[in-house]
Amino acid sequence: MTDPQQPNPQHTPPAAPAYEAPAYPNAPQYSGGQPAADAPAPGKTLGIVALILAIVPGTQLIGLILGIVALVQSRKAGRKNGFALAAIIVSVVLILLTILIIVLAVAAFQAAGGGDLITQVNACLDDPSGTVTVQGITMSCQELLEQSGY
Repeated sequence: MTDPQQPNPQHTPPAAPAYEAPAYPNAPQYSGGQPAADAPAPGKTLGIVALILAIVPGTQLIGLILGIVALVQSRKAGRKNGFALAAIIVSVVLILLTILIIVLAVAAFQAAGGGDLITQVNACLDDPSGTVTVQGITMSCQELLEQSGY
């Protein structure tokens, strides 16, 4: 009978597993930081995608992020990536232009509203018998002052 604490009473080591070739090809050799002449440029395809997204309206932020990622990949490999750099520049310019347009549109909307409420209330305090236009609605100064709490 065998001892459960010692399953191999002869103390012989188990047989080594048979060697199998790896199922994948060997990795490319390290060339000391210098890219091979025929090697694909890392980040180039991502830079092209980022540039396309930077031009498409509404996707500038995604294009900016992908452009930065592509540029970092290329720089790590010691390559230049003009597509990624162009994507970053185009994205930033279009994002800033969009913000500027929104600010100008809000300012124009506010100016076209007939003035703000405080200006109208101050005008009614000076002349309570007149009428004012607040956000396209004409009302007497009496009504405006009552609604405003004066």
